[in-house]
Amino acid sequence: MPVLIDSSFLLALYSADDRYHEQAVHFALSIPDQTIVPTIILTEVAYLLKRDAGHPGMTRFLRHFSQTKILLESVEMPDLYRAYEIASTYNSAEFDFVDCCIMALSERLKITQVCTYDRRDFSIFRPQHCDYLELLP
Repeated sequence: MPVLIDSSFLLALYSADDRYHEQAVHFALSIPDQTIVPTIILTEVAYLLKRDAGHPGMTRFLRHFSQTKILLESVEMPDLYRAYEIASTYNSAEFDFVDCCIMALSERLKITQVCTYDRRDFSIFRPQHCDYLELLP
């Protein structure tokens, strides 16, 4: 079963200072082969790693990540519109743009599992293709 990766999980995985780092590293060893990273999170992760770990932290991430066999998935125009619908529907929760795109991708790809430490937003969201998203780890 495919799993979508959120930026909070990827950041924890690559940032030794992150409070979830050990858990993310341990869990990453058991993630299924069909791991999908939305390309939209890469900029956010690289920015946060550079902010927190400096340029060397960001370049280590780029070197390692580019050598993985993780599948990348781009956000398409219909996903952007669906992200708008999600943001509007959950207006008072103020979901961020990247989360809305991941939610839209989960619907388009019929994925029910998301690796994230952002429990709040993904717990509130009710996708169209299933009752809820299973949040890992």
